[in-house]
Amino acid sequence: MKNVIKMSKAGIAAVVFGIALAGCGGGSSDETGTQSSGGQQTLERSAALSWNAPDQRQNGEGLKMGELAGYVINYGQDPENLDKSVVIDNASTMEYTVKNLGVGTWHFSVQVEDTSGLMSPPSDLVSKTIKG
Repeated sequence: MKNVIKMSKAGIAAVVFGIALAGCGGGSSDETGTQSSGGQQTLERSAALSWNAPDQRQNGEGLKMGELAGYVINYGQDPENLDKSVVIDNASTMEYTVKNLGVGTWHFSVQVEDTSGLMSPPSDLVSKTIKG
């Protein structure tokens, strides 16, 4: 995926989807999951994200699934500076679990990239709190 945001007459593909944090009603959560493995408990510090693919561009033109290249999940503990990212190169993938999060509140946003390299604006932020 390209790191450069390009503009065109057709406009950037609009992010017409939301992100849901699994198990926390789509908003903040104070819960972390615990899993057992061979009699040993480990603290799962993760956020399960899911979204729907957009079906139109910012200018209202239709957007087909075949025109989507993938997604970029941006996240971090400062909502004004999401300094980490995950690139998903498959447009049919619409869920991802971010693992190994530290204690504190984490904020997440998703962008979509089309096959021409155009990036959408970031989606609305969602957040999850990981307790120690």
